[in-house]
Amino acid sequence: MNPYRTVSFYTLGCKLNFSETSAISRLFEDGGYAKVDFEERPDIFVINTCSVTDNADKKCRYLVRKARKVNPNAFIIMLGCYAQLKPKEISEIEGVNMVLGANDKFNVIEHLEKIDETNSTTVVLNESIKKTKDFYPAFSSGERTRSFLKVQDGCDYFCSFCTIPLARGKSRNASISKTLLELDKLKNTGVKEIVLTGVNIGDFGQGKDENFFELVKALDEVSFIERFRISSIEPNLLSNEIIDFVLNKSKRFVPHFHIPLQSGSDYLLKKMRRKYDTSLYTDRVNFIKSIKPDCCIGVDVIVGYPGETYHEFQKTYEYLKDLDVSYLHVFTYSERANTTAIKLGEKIPMNVRKKRSQDLQSLSERKKRLFYQQHIQSNQTVLFENTIDNDYVTGFTENYIKVKIKDKPDIINSLKNVFLKEMHSDGVMLCE
Repeated sequence: MNPYRTVSFYTLGCKLNFSETSAISRLFEDGGYAKVDFEERPDIFVINTCSVTDNADKKCRYLVRKARKVNPNAFIIMLGCYAQLKPKEISEIEGVNMVLGANDKFNVIEHLEKIDETNSTTVVLNESIKKTKDFYPAFSSGERTRSFLKVQDGCDYFCSFCTIPLARGKSRNASISKTLLELDKLKNTGVKEIVLTGVNIGDFGQGKDENFFELVKALDEVSFIERFRISSIEPNLLSNEIIDFVLNKSKRFVPHFHIPLQSGSDYLLKKMRRKYDTSLYTDRVNFIKSIKPDCCIGVDVIVGYPGETYHEFQKTYEYLKDLDVSYLHVFTYSERANTTAIKLGEKIPMNVRKKRSQDLQSLSERKKRLFYQQHIQSNQTVLFENTIDNDYVTGFTENYIKVKIKDKPDIINSLKNVFLKEMHSDGVMLCE
């Protein structure tokens, strides 16, 4: 048996990673380990990695150095997407003791118990991603108000810029009935909102016996959860029947969609191997707004993709400027090994990528402010979450407007109907 009894976790990347870190932390707690904060000199550091961007890779190295400073004798475990994609590279980071790929991260306790403390060699367990076929359920815990529920994993799409299929394998999920059983574990936790997460959640069921729409309808009948939110869904998988159900018929799903676009240029969408064009995307947005004009719509967009000339970027900018969406998540393209995009040979200079990113981020701020302003002097239901500086309590409306209210600590983790009074200078809506 290994001598390590306290553990700390650090998560990089997406909501899916956070849900999986929570699941792995529960495995440690069930195994008799005490969970402590990063700075409390834990015996074990578990770092759940991301490899969507180059910055995530650099952050991994920084965290290993930081962990070593906190406790030079700690055992450092690296798992997640970066650990699957580049196990040799990550094992060579000074201070790393164990690297676990996709097939082994949920067996971390078993591997840890086999450790020979006299052996200083880094343990690397990394099978081919083609062998990754099992679905491991997960949900985040620790926040009373909200939990991220993993309903799907992997992806069968091979977009030219993305390494996720190589890091997580083929699309897969549990059945609807098993998903409901996993959700049932949150019954007495006080959680009020569930965010559905995964790699490509709209592909739930993979077009076989069950599908995402059926999952949505089943979840809508779960009475102990007040609100459900769809984290992100591909536009070609966001059918009109899902939109109509969420906005017209659902008792618990909130009016908020996050729909990846990536580019407003059909030429670039084709090069990216996306499964839609701007016409389909526009149709989805227009249909949503025709049903519920105050529905919040978020958009993912990539700048600096190979071949994105000034003209093609302007197409994206003008398309988004005219589109009735609420905010943008802007990603600066970074070259990733083993993707088609790096072979295109039409690199955009980094200073140009950064300038285009700034332009779209500024556009996002204007769109978000306009969306917020449209709701001034309205009544909204808010789930209040935590206390921030100057005794304000913050929360989100159903359609994802962030609000704050003064001197009301007793309303944390409760749903309240409030009046949106005005926008504060920090961009958050004041309410009473």
